[in-house]
Amino acid sequence: MASIAEIIRSHHAEIVRCWMEEATRAASARGLDKPEFRNVMPIYLASLAESRASGGDGDDKQRQHVESHVSARLRQGFLVAEVVEEFAILGRCITQMWSTTPPDLQPDGHDVERLYGELHVAMETVTDLFGKHLLEEEQTEKRYLRLLQQVASEALRLDGPSSRDQLKELLEVILEAMGAQSVALLLYELEGERLVTAASAGAANEQLEHYATSLDPKSFPGSIVAAGEEPYSLWDAMTTPLEVSDSLRQGGIHSLLGIRLPAHRALMGVLYVGLTDTRDFTGREKQRIQTLGQHLSVHLENARLYTKLQEKVEALQAERGLREQFVNILAHDLRGPLSAAKMGAHALIRAPEKLEARRDLVLRIDRNIERADQMVRDLLDANRIQGGQRLPLRLDTCDLGGIAHDVVEELAMLHGERFVLEAEDRVRGIWSAEELRRALWNLGTNALKYGADNFPITFTVTSTGAQARASVHNQGPAIASADQETIFQPFIRTRSAETGLSKGWGLGLTLVWGCAQAHGGKVELTSDAHHGTTFSLVLPWDARPFQADPNVAKRAGRASGLA
Repeated sequence: MASIAEIIRSHHAEIVRCWMEEATRAASARGLDKPEFRNVMPIYLASLAESRASGGDGDDKQRQHVESHVSARLRQGFLVAEVVEEFAILGRCITQMWSTTPPDLQPDGHDVERLYGELHVAMETVTDLFGKHLLEEEQTEKRYLRLLQQVASEALRLDGPSSRDQLKELLEVILEAMGAQSVALLLYELEGERLVTAASAGAANEQLEHYATSLDPKSFPGSIVAAGEEPYSLWDAMTTPLEVSDSLRQGGIHSLLGIRLPAHRALMGVLYVGLTDTRDFTGREKQRIQTLGQHLSVHLENARLYTKLQEKVEALQAERGLREQFVNILAHDLRGPLSAAKMGAHALIRAPEKLEARRDLVLRIDRNIERADQMVRDLLDANRIQGGQRLPLRLDTCDLGGIAHDVVEELAMLHGERFVLEAEDRVRGIWSAEELRRALWNLGTNALKYGADNFPITFTVTSTGAQARASVHNQGPAIASADQETIFQPFIRTRSAETGLSKGWGLGLTLVWGCAQAHGGKVELTSDAHHGTTFSLVLPWDARPFQADPNVAKRAGRASGLA
């Protein structure tokens, strides 16, 4: 009768070969890469035979071999059931060595029972080691998530002066948690439709902040985005055909693992780590970067929301300041004509018998009340424009050149002969003469306030096949590009206007814009130091379609760049 120790010694190579074949098939069936077999399992098999020769003194050695095997399998990303099955496969392969031999050559039942007892102990050891490992991993992961939360709570603004340093602190926590040598966070830039490195840490930190890439799947970050919910790994950055930053290659980074942020919603960015080793990442490492990425996404989203909230608060504070300033100017401006009208009325009350002799006083009262009424109408119209409403127009056939001529004459009477009109004949359309007169008046007074004193202000009226155009030009300082973007908004004045002597509500150009939009047209602005500043009202020949259907007006406004 043969002993199991003798069977193992005489068939050691066959048992190992049997185990390797079956273990490989089992791993492949689970979608695992071919596991590394140059490990301790053959040594463990030999120790099963030696323990019998030593009378059981080899139990500690067997446990050491099992621990070494489990450690290797953990690095390769095996689950506990898969490692337990490897020991079950070993038992089956040993049994096969005597399954076809005569009964008198098979080991006795006690010897077989002892073998399976030892294998059972090995399986229990595997389960115990995995349990301890998972508990340690869980505690470690909780610690890093707690650190991540702590650092993130102090780094709420993405656009603050210290945001890069704060993001780097977050990445350093992730770097330690992953046991990696480099880590980078690339945020999605909507305007350029590209990923730009927001922060980095580790071996590739020197140049990564200058690295930007498109979302092309041929790039490593693009491949991460294309992978969706699953982490994307790269075996060797030095030899891959994908686009990888030179700083990574120069930093000696080989294996890369990245995750999309967030996995399910609109792209926010990409997080990836790098190793100097050339190896695949374990399932546990992939799961950890997913968890860290999910938490980082939440923190980044909170930071963005906080940034938007801060911007909103700052905008509201600025708007409150503008409104307070506007109320002060409004009170001052309204007080003038109302006081003049009130004084005139009191004079008439005190001497009603002189009413016929003081008709000039009556006319002055009427003019001042009209001025106050115009101010109120301008304010109401500006609020209507700010609320996204279209100005109502009283449309009729009118001559744009004639309207400009009347405005120039009135301005010349008040401010002198600085105003020049160059108008084509019969530029006629269906428009609102009242609104066009107010718009051209505002453009003229605006040019008077901010243009050079020793140059004329020129009104030009021209026509093309599809449009009519009324322009007001003045020489003088150019309007800054930043001011040109906001100059038509209500209560907004340019920096030069705020610091200059001229006062106003900041509504004149808003009303010009509203007039153009209500007609289905647009306002064009060109301004530079050499040629001066020109505002142009560009109008379709017939404004009726843009008053009849609000949706038509909206579409026309968008097409003109005004909506």
